[in-house]
Amino acid sequence: MRHCFKLIIPLLCLFGMSSCDGTTFQSSVPALPVNIIIDTRGLFVHFIETSLNSYITVDAEGYYENGKLVKPTGAMDAWGYGGVVVYVSMAGYVAYDLACPYCAGRGRKSPCFINTPFAECPHCGEQYDLGSGYAIPQQGISKEALRKLAIMNFDGKLTITQQP
Repeated sequence: MRHCFKLIIPLLCLFGMSSCDGTTFQSSVPALPVNIIIDTRGLFVHFIETSLNSYITVDAEGYYENGKLVKPTGAMDAWGYGGVVVYVSMAGYVAYDLACPYCAGRGRKSPCFINTPFAECPHCGEQYDLGSGYAIPQQGISKEALRKLAIMNFDGKLTITQQP
């Protein structure tokens, strides 16, 4: 019986060390609030799920709707750390914070620009593949994908928020 305890105690310690601590991913991009609603049934009628590689970007200046700049209007408008891109990929609608994780980890707020099917950082040159539905880095400069946002599609009305 004593021999069994000698085996069990080291095993318990081993399992205790490999618990969930440290397995939670912490993005380099701050998780600022995101609250965007895009109605694909009205003004964005051409931005539909089957329009692969189409996108809408929303940044601190606002976004363009029918050629007109729409600016934040209230406290509920929240567009993340580096702005937001909503993209139609093979996986359907996907949304990401446009801040480059590599630059954010070095204290620089560097929003990517869109060069379909990539989001590209103007400072470090990393490209993130939006077409894959995961926004993974392509150049090997960054070790993180773009911060993914939650997107809900209810009858053509897209609601984009921070991941829970």
